[in-house]
Amino acid sequence: MSIARTLVEWSSSLRASDVPDEVATIVCEHILDSFGNAIAAVRSGASDPTKDVALGLGGPATSTVWGSSQRISSPAAALANGVAIHAFDFDDTHAGGLVHASAVTLPAAFAVGEEMGSSGEEVFEAIVVGLETVCRIAMATPHGFHARGLHATHVCGTFSSSIVASRLMGLGDEVAINAFGIAGSASGGLLEFLSTGSSTKQLHPGMSSFSGILATRLAAAGASGPETVIEGKHGILATLSARDADPSVIVEGLSSRWESTQITIKPYPACQLSHVSLDAGRVAIAALKAAGHEISEITSVTTDVHPDSASIVCEPADAKYSPKSSYDAKFSLPWSLAALFIDGDVNIGTYSESSIARSDVKALAKKVVVNVIATDGVAADASGRVVIAIHSGEVFEGRVARSSGSPSSRLSRKALLAKFHSNCGGPTVETNDLAQKILTLRTLTSIEPILVLASQIVES
Repeated sequence: MSIARTLVEWSSSLRASDVPDEVATIVCEHILDSFGNAIAAVRSGASDPTKDVALGLGGPATSTVWGSSQRISSPAAALANGVAIHAFDFDDTHAGGLVHASAVTLPAAFAVGEEMGSSGEEVFEAIVVGLETVCRIAMATPHGFHARGLHATHVCGTFSSSIVASRLMGLGDEVAINAFGIAGSASGGLLEFLSTGSSTKQLHPGMSSFSGILATRLAAAGASGPETVIEGKHGILATLSARDADPSVIVEGLSSRWESTQITIKPYPACQLSHVSLDAGRVAIAALKAAGHEISEITSVTTDVHPDSASIVCEPADAKYSPKSSYDAKFSLPWSLAALFIDGDVNIGTYSESSIARSDVKALAKKVVVNVIATDGVAADASGRVVIAIHSGEVFEGRVARSSGSPSSRLSRKALLAKFHSNCGGPTVETNDLAQKILTLRTLTSIEPILVLASQIVES
């Protein structure tokens, strides 16, 4: 069978009872993290341009724009909410495919689920299907879409949103397969923002969510799409990836190998490819300070970086020392590492416009030397090593096997809740209630209480 048919037939048969408890818990933690990230963006105004456009699109008042009491059409709501989740680049990442999985799955699930009056369990099932779909398609060609200059999240996210919408709308398999085929023609997302510091990347999850729902509506109205949209001669693997692909990875082990458990929850609001070096840098700078030395004594900072990471967060070197915008800084490992050393942490405030203008951070960033090391495995799952040298000749080394928040080093529930409450403006009765409802999504008869609470938190 085609990949589209295999995924659609698996999707239509999956039930919540088929999902192991451990997997279900992890999925709900990703939903919680995503809502926190979206609320932070809405509270700060970071996603306002897309929110304003989405509200302007209007349409039937079926689906909520998160953090507001306004309802618009489900495609428009998904556009706004996808951008909100991803606005700070604080949302989860699947290392094998290097995709922001939740940001392209949840917007369609909640927008269409609200439109259809779906239960919490039905929305949960759709989210499980969507996460598996986007991760598996992306990991069939590790870094292949990025090597072509495309954002894998956008390329693969249209399929996730489409299969989620098809399931929640109750469409038959043949219609869902056509929707899948149509969705592929909306796959894209250029990485040219890396050259200019523009924020187009934060738009990609919303655009792919919008397109996935639109593709599903077109199929429901009778439009057709190619069933071989993934593996065909002119499918996305052949045309949009610059590297060899293994299509079998997409469908192997469905309901036994859960890629949703392999998604990292970010501790830093920056490109995932910098995280392992930031973690290693924490170890190195702690050793330097424990020995009684100061940052002013640093003469050089050397960091080992995977080649696929270096091309995105380290090159061209001169441009990375002095980022042009907040988003540009998020994709500069030298600058982010310098900010970590000076501030002791990397958080949303690190990348404010005033922060990225600091001369002391830029000066320290220029002391960062990138050592490109080819290793087995994908870039987002590489080990990290940072070596700090000082005037006396002493060196302080930090090593980590994987970045924090990864499947082998998952954030604790306490740390996850701390991040969530921080994004929401602090722990309150409402934030505690929202967290509890999201973590028990499967038991809710309606998702409306979640959306109401999110609005109350933003407006409080």
